[in-house]
Amino acid sequence: MNVLLKSAKIVAPNAKEYHLKTRDILIKNGKISAIEPTIENNEVKNLVLDNLHVSLGWFDSSVAFGEPGYEERETISNGLRVAALSGFTSVVVNPNGNPTPNTSSTIVFLKERGKGHLTDLYPLGNFTVDAEGKDMAELYDMYNTGAVGFFDYKRPISNANLLKIGLLYTQNFEGLLYSHPLDKSIKGKGVVNEGVVSTTLGLKGIPALAEELQIARDIFLLTYTGGKLHIPTISSAGAVKLVADAKKKGLNISCSVALQNLWFTDDKLTDFDTHFKLSPPLRTAKDRNALQKAVENGTIDFITTDHTPIDIEQKRIEFDNAAYGSIGLEAAFGVANSLFGIEKSVALLTKGRDRYGIEEPKLEVGAEANLSLFNPEEEYTFTSKNLLSTSKNCAYLGEVLKGKVYGSINNNKLLVK
Repeated sequence: MNVLLKSAKIVAPNAKEYHLKTRDILIKNGKISAIEPTIENNEVKNLVLDNLHVSLGWFDSSVAFGEPGYEERETISNGLRVAALSGFTSVVVNPNGNPTPNTSSTIVFLKERGKGHLTDLYPLGNFTVDAEGKDMAELYDMYNTGAVGFFDYKRPISNANLLKIGLLYTQNFEGLLYSHPLDKSIKGKGVVNEGVVSTTLGLKGIPALAEELQIARDIFLLTYTGGKLHIPTISSAGAVKLVADAKKKGLNISCSVALQNLWFTDDKLTDFDTHFKLSPPLRTAKDRNALQKAVENGTIDFITTDHTPIDIEQKRIEFDNAAYGSIGLEAAFGVANSLFGIEKSVALLTKGRDRYGIEEPKLEVGAEANLSLFNPEEEYTFTSKNLLSTSKNCAYLGEVLKGKVYGSINNNKLLVK
């Protein structure tokens, strides 16, 4: 792939030589050949885009597709295409298929399905067999075949001793262990955040306590065992404080937050719109503000789309019975840029690979081109026309966002809308 990016403003805080400078970028055979104020080359395709901005390729630590087992929701092939057109050149894929990835062979399957695409796929394996929370899966074998962490997707590890053993065992190969922050006994039959809105609507609530109690337990276990622990998609002010305190103690803990919990509050539930039935649930303005502040100060390590395709049949039913989740890849940059501005949002979107042992891309002559292409100034209303996924369950429909993505470059491939 050979292309010349014309008049691209580079957003790269770690590359001071180019940061916020407008340059032409020549890419030959997938590698950055030159970065200069002006390059004339009519032998390759000249790509001229309105207000073109370029950064290192973006990374998402929580994406779900349907394959294997739920290809009608999203195939791996189309999911990676959506990710590429949304600016993401690397994604960590959650173990939500059927069968779920318990063994090295299932990890090999996912890696094979991810080959040949612009966006790199990094699979998570289950922590326990069939994510049932009873027996540990083949963690070391999965690690050796490419699993970058271990997660019983959206299912809490109720057995504290099992998590303790897992944290001890994964230290042998520096494996990253996830623990979903939810105490099921406290959640009960709750479906939304417990508070004024849930009471007004007559919906059963999930108190923030259900999240915070589990995180507190996990931190006690991590203090006892050591190891690497990741808490995915926290949603409450109390959770932020718990993680901040754990980091001050020097524990090897990280956490993420879903963009939807940074953007919405549970006020969105008043129309019983199942697009807003999410896990973790949307919480209060106080929680949202605490999460935004924690992203700004680094307590929260990563922002994520938590992209979750769901069949329309599982969303167009009564709220109590509807499935959890929203797709988010397509809206991610517009949301992040609207919240944090261009430099901070790019810093957040390029952060996180090192936690998973993934090599960081570089923006320099001679490096493999791994770039996201975007216009940070364009304001628009996000509609169904902006959706590229097979599933259309998107919470951001109708939201006014700032910043559109053109596409991305990686693996000697260029994909633009």
